[in-house]
Amino acid sequence: METFSDKARLRDFLEKKVLEFNDPSFIPYDPVSVPHRFRIKQDIEIAGLFAAIFAWGNRTTIIRKSNELMRAMDDAPYDFILNHRPRDLKRLADFKHRTFNTTDLYYFIEFLKSHYRRSDTLETAFIPENSALKSDGGEQNEFMESALNAFYRRFFSLKHVPERTRKHIADPERNSTCKRLNMYLRWMVRKDDAGVDFGIWERMSPADLVCPVDLHVARVGRRLGLIQRAQTDWLTAMELTRELRNMDRKDPVKFDFALFGMGVSEKN
Repeated sequence: METFSDKARLRDFLEKKVLEFNDPSFIPYDPVSVPHRFRIKQDIEIAGLFAAIFAWGNRTTIIRKSNELMRAMDDAPYDFILNHRPRDLKRLADFKHRTFNTTDLYYFIEFLKSHYRRSDTLETAFIPENSALKSDGGEQNEFMESALNAFYRRFFSLKHVPERTRKHIADPERNSTCKRLNMYLRWMVRKDDAGVDFGIWERMSPADLVCPVDLHVARVGRRLGLIQRAQTDWLTAMELTRELRNMDRKDPVKFDFALFGMGVSEKN
């Protein structure tokens, strides 16, 4: 991988890589293809959440299992969440993806039904309780950290939470990179002419997003000098995102396309 003597050359290099990977041809081979099957906002939110939560391991398997779940929900996840009857859940009884099983799925459905009875968008589940914090208000790291922690608390606010399900929702308080949720937020919040990300949420700003960090992104980030931290955790995601904000304050996470794309290309 090429090395760079100054930040301007690195930014120009990454901008070119963004153009290469932030393209509709990227969609069919990525979990983002699952919510792209839908047009109703809430269907996109729900399909996107499951695809993001399932997003570890082989991408072909992630897409296949996500679509399997959508079909079990009659390819109308919002209507299924709100209007299913107990007998409808029986068709989900054998669903499993890696460590995500039926117990987890039933709780996800219960939370989503509870939330959508109070709100017409899942975005409100991420808005921090502290009204002094606002999106794109300068305290960007604090806002997103609070948003992710708020979602964790709300998600597990129902009675009878299965303890095993907690491992499927990450939060900064436990020093996770929150890779899957940050990827989901990128899908929902970012919007540009490429059409990969949806940009259907309006109360959160692309300027606040945190770069999703997995092993591929961390490896490339370190080689490019964007990450100095040895561990890969929440502080690493913050370090990388600060460097990306220096390149584009309004849309730092667009560079996720470049970093992830290069990481996957190297692996292959």
